[in-house]
Amino acid sequence: MRDLRIALYQPDIPGNTGTILRLAACLGLPVDIIEPAGFDSSDRAFKRAGMDYLERASTTRHRDWQAFEEWRQQEKHRLIVLSAKARRSYLDFEYFSGDILLFGRESAGLPETVHQSADARLTIQMRPEARSLNLALSVAMVTGEAIRQVAR
Repeated sequence: MRDLRIALYQPDIPGNTGTILRLAACLGLPVDIIEPAGFDSSDRAFKRAGMDYLERASTTRHRDWQAFEEWRQQEKHRLIVLSAKARRSYLDFEYFSGDILLFGRESAGLPETVHQSADARLTIQMRPEARSLNLALSVAMVTGEAIRQVAR
């Protein structure tokens, strides 16, 4: 059974990325980081959020979007994009082993070229007056649902 994967597109907040890597290490899920990241991996906030789990996290860095997309297509992974621009709820979707759950930059989301590459575009439904959720919380919510489904 192929694992689910978490992918982060050019993350810019080191604490969020560290928290996501910690989550992934605890759940045994690989994380793809699509460069450039907005911080150095020696950043104190990154290390503090990831604690001693960073060494246990299975992380692959891709030099840019094109390198990631070439790798993904060669490996035949389905790309599930999470975006505030999407209309379909992440709860109304069937996940499969091997899916990549892609999350955008905290400051800018995902460019249209990334949206166009998606096999599915999903969102976390929120109250209309709410602007956004923390990225690490969003990753945890969606990943939890995908694991629940895949583990059946």
